Amino acid sequence: MISLHAFAEDLGGAAARLGGAMQCRPTEIAVHRFQDGETLPRVSDVATGAVIYRSLHDPNAKLIEVLLSADALRRAGAKRVVLAAPYVPYLRQDAVFRPGEPLSRDVIVRLLADAFDVIVTVDPHLHRTSRLTDPSDRAVWSVVSGAAVMANGLSADPRVADCVVGPDTESAQWAAIIAARLGLPHWTFEKVRRSDLFVELTAPDGVHVRGQRVLIVDDLCTSGGTLLAATAALTALGAAHVEAAVTHVLIDDETSRALRDAGLARLRSCDGCQHPTNAFALAPALAAAIMKEIGT
Repeated sequence: MISLHAFAEDLGGAAARLGGAMQCRPTEIAVHRFQDGETLPRVSDVATGAVIYRSLHDPNAKLIEVLLSADALRRAGAKRVVLAAPYVPYLRQDAVFRPGEPLSRDVIVRLLADAFDVIVTVDPHLHRTSRLTDPSDRAVWSVVSGAAVMANGLSADPRVADCVVGPDTESAQWAAIIAARLGLPHWTFEKVRRSDLFVELTAPDGVHVRGQRVLIVDDLCTSGGTLLAATAALTALGAAHVEAAVTHVLIDDETSRALRDAGLARLRSCDGCQHPTNAFALAPALAAAIMKEIGT
């Protein structure tokens, strides 16, 4: 038996879609808030296999509740506890860049691996390494390809693009998946990051996009700086139409307007982080990964 548990903000959306794919109804993790800011989650209807759905954008507000809920599920009788977290935070810091900084990837991976038996996530935002696991971890990490989900959705639109472009070398893996599915050529910019908001992009020698429809592909858009620079560069190169498909989109309305003003005709994303751009449903792929790890 499997039970699915979610917090109030997800019950009518992503958790409900996951429940439909898993053929079980999510139950709410009720949260009591004390006056000093501490929280106390309460779970109910717990099966031997228990799944928490919560995407961990805005992580500082969510992580403690998720970790406490995992403990509550075990104490209520769950033998195997799964976290379905389409977005896992703190992975971009997968190296110590300056003396005195933490290696945030290892901290967050260890926290989650100590609390859960299985963590299911989507396109983790790793730059210099592909490692999510440590030999000492008891948890299994299962990575769902958001790029594959987007590729399936995009394949229904035969006019979506003439070529696929990744804004940097890290995005090349996702651009390649979508380009292969659509039967299109792909290439990537070279990126130099000047700050959190400002990047410089250089196109490879010999690429031509004049008059073409171009699809930008990436795994994460938080500040919008990289996507804005890619849109501007492609427009300057003569692209006739520019749109983007990004696994996780976390930008605000002001940034969305800036992207439209720069010439981005459309931005679509997976629904792991709730956003107006959501167009690709992750629930079937998440459910398949969960069932593979803990069965029915």
